[in-house]
Amino acid sequence: MLNRVAVLSDIHGVLPALKAVLAEPDVSIADHIVLTGDITAGPQPAQVLDLLTSLGDRVIWISGNADRELLEYRRGQRDTIPDPIAPWAAEQLREDHLDLLSSLPRSLSLSVNGLGKVLFCHATPRDDEEVVLVDSRLDRWKEVFDGLDADIRTVVCGHTHMPFVRLVHGRLVINPGSIGMPYGRTGAHWALLGPGVELRTTHFDLQAAATQLSQDSSYPDITEWADYFLHARATDADALAAFAPRDGRDHGP
Repeated sequence: MLNRVAVLSDIHGVLPALKAVLAEPDVSIADHIVLTGDITAGPQPAQVLDLLTSLGDRVIWISGNADRELLEYRRGQRDTIPDPIAPWAAEQLREDHLDLLSSLPRSLSLSVNGLGKVLFCHATPRDDEEVVLVDSRLDRWKEVFDGLDADIRTVVCGHTHMPFVRLVHGRLVINPGSIGMPYGRTGAHWALLGPGVELRTTHFDLQAAATQLSQDSSYPDITEWADYFLHARATDADALAAFAPRDGRDHGP
């Protein structure tokens, strides 16, 4: 039974944001740091992986759809990736990075004090790119949780880059938000679990971070990328409008 777990999701290769969160006292003393996927697809993928691997067994890894896509691209299993930065990011990874990504599970469970058995995944327990949102209908949640063991009372997921906590058919659902590509408001968003749930935001110097990205990353459009994502130019309303058609609400009763 773990007392405190820090959950970091959707880092997307943004090293300054990751460093800021890792410097948080509650992260540094947590029993484990759980990464719920989409770790690499961004402007500093190799640096982010190197920093996280240096933390050893404190880090528990889960693959996200973007990590899978980078791996598939490098292994010749796909020719394109929809995210413009992703093919570039894939080419920055070494073979040991690819081996790491190929070894990551899609989900895992841990027992956390106060929360019981917690399932961690990227998008949903059954798929790494399904969409469920804070306002998704209960039937949709029932569908994506079909087959889960009854003793799993808490589910932690990422993917949509917007933090929330809600109750779904007796299960607590937690989305920590995104470390590197936040929607709706600036800062690096993460969650602290045990014995309750705390949604946290770590603020850092956005201009300094943008400057560092522009200097350290060879991605051709890095200035525009950093401005858009570090400053959360996409609002939560924008993101919900884009994601909503993918949660099946248009086909529900």
